[in-house]
Amino acid sequence: MSADVLWEDRDVRFDVGVLQMHMRPGEKIIDRLDAIEDTKGNNGERGRLIVSNLRILWHSQQLPRVNLSIGFSCILNISTKAAQSKIRGTTEALYVLTKCNNTRFEFIFTNLVPGTPRLFTSVIAVHRAYETTKMYRDLKLRGALIQNKQLRLLPLEQVYDKIGGVWNLSSDQGNLGTFFITNVRLVWHANLNESFNVSIPYLQMKSVKIRDSKFGVALVIESSQQSGGYVLGFRIDPVEKLQDVHREIQSLHRVYSTCPIFGIEFEVDNKMESMEELTIENVQDDVEIETTDEQSDAFAAYFADGNKQKDRDPVYSEELGLAVEKLKDGFTLSGLWEVLS
Repeated sequence: MSADVLWEDRDVRFDVGVLQMHMRPGEKIIDRLDAIEDTKGNNGERGRLIVSNLRILWHSQQLPRVNLSIGFSCILNISTKAAQSKIRGTTEALYVLTKCNNTRFEFIFTNLVPGTPRLFTSVIAVHRAYETTKMYRDLKLRGALIQNKQLRLLPLEQVYDKIGGVWNLSSDQGNLGTFFITNVRLVWHANLNESFNVSIPYLQMKSVKIRDSKFGVALVIESSQQSGGYVLGFRIDPVEKLQDVHREIQSLHRVYSTCPIFGIEFEVDNKMESMEELTIENVQDDVEIETTDEQSDAFAAYFADGNKQKDRDPVYSEELGLAVEKLKDGFTLSGLWEVLS
């Protein structure tokens, strides 16, 4: 029953295909700037920067296949500093520090239109909105979900059903509690201890099935690997009621999957172009593209080595048979050559 795994907000990707640059269901364009330079990786190259509710996209206007996809969940810090642009010279730029698969990348974007703070305000505001709406997207255990036996609703959330007499089978004796079924998630809490609860967004549901257990027939919900791969069991009597709840959750999951609600609300000051106008044309270049298994140079171009001020001491590498600069703790030569998965 699971939809495509959500990667757009949780990954950093370089030079992706056209389809991965397209908006996934529920992803919406918030802002677009047509004169942005990727100062670190493509200095002197005029490009287009797109801010969606899940990520930052940049692509060269001359060669759209040269592009970036930066998920908001990977961002560690956003700041503004002076940078050296080949087009604008020394100017204020947007620095974005990220971490993906235990590797840090730094991106520098410069607005080629002088006198406008729009690049800074759009990216910072949308990232802040993303950070404050994680309950829409992440599985949460023992959160501040319930107040006076009622679900604390998210801004875009609606309760469709409230079901009592639901046993959580996580312990040998079970815990009696209540289901709240909404348009974005399933919430359970214990009746005697409201802080003992779980919030499972439909986005993180891998499967919802009815299975036999040592407690009898149970509703079993398996969460996605990115949310921890939890297997949660619930018992509802009679069996007919359990089957009704199962069908209701599956139905709402299907509806949600067609148009997910990620929770980031925004207002567009100016009229945005349609998707047709924003679609990147698939231009046939008069060049032959050589396909290899080697790491793209883009990986090295954006690699962030902290605040390195000088070279580290040389050490002898038996693997290479020569002296090399000592690697940072946690890094290996083979790891630096591996292709990002």
